[in-house]
Amino acid sequence: MASDLASATSDRLQLEACGLYCALIRDPNAGDQEKEPTLGGKLLYAGEMDLHGRALVIAGNVSGCATLAAAADLAAQKLAIRDGVVDFVVTSLDEALRILKNEVRKCATVAVCVGATPATVEREMIERGVLPDLVFEGLPGERRDVPDFGAAFGSGLNLGSRKVELTAPDAGLAFVTWQAAQAAARWMPRLDAIAQDCLSSDRRAQRWIRLSPLYCGRSAQARRVLYCEQDLATQIISRFEAHVKEGEIGTEVSAGFAIGDKTEVFRFAPIPA
Repeated sequence: MASDLASATSDRLQLEACGLYCALIRDPNAGDQEKEPTLGGKLLYAGEMDLHGRALVIAGNVSGCATLAAAADLAAQKLAIRDGVVDFVVTSLDEALRILKNEVRKCATVAVCVGATPATVEREMIERGVLPDLVFEGLPGERRDVPDFGAAFGSGLNLGSRKVELTAPDAGLAFVTWQAAQAAARWMPRLDAIAQDCLSSDRRAQRWIRLSPLYCGRSAQARRVLYCEQDLATQIISRFEAHVKEGEIGTEVSAGFAIGDKTEVFRFAPIPA
């Protein structure tokens, strides 16, 4: 039961993080879209380090942001560090800002969690004139009570922050999953490389596959989730099947995709010698 719960939580976290990554990387300032897009140099405020906040920090890491989060709960802080979701847990906003300013200047990826309540961190952000570029507004129907940072600093800075929410993916995108039954450390990189090769026209998706395993925790190492065009999803799964049947992947591979009301699930097993 505990294993099933951990797996379900991992799937939900990856799915939400992938959706938020898609929302973040839609930003027109996410670099040259003919190259791999990035939000390097942007400051993202993720709010509380709950499940939704963790998903947004993961999305921010994959997008290349410098991310600030808050968590008064010691267990949440330890979990975020253990799973590689955040790089630093600090005791004050001033300490966090020293780290973030350097990384923003270098357009580098970093995630910092302040060990305090979000309300405390947000009040201090306004007092210090910290204006994040991106703010997590919340889930549809579950809006967070996040300050309007831009308005708080007066009309001269009233450009404000772009609000990020988890919304439905673009119409026509397929939700794709794949996993290796055994020896994930050996076979998942091979499966990821096959998918990457199929996604040469989708640099956003390539970036997600390349970087998301670094931040989604140990429980996610044997499973990937992805949004991409339906024809690319079909191509990825067909290539998985071919590589398994040709003996190049030596474990059973489960894969599937969903688009609209259509869901297909596949299982490919190596042919016995």
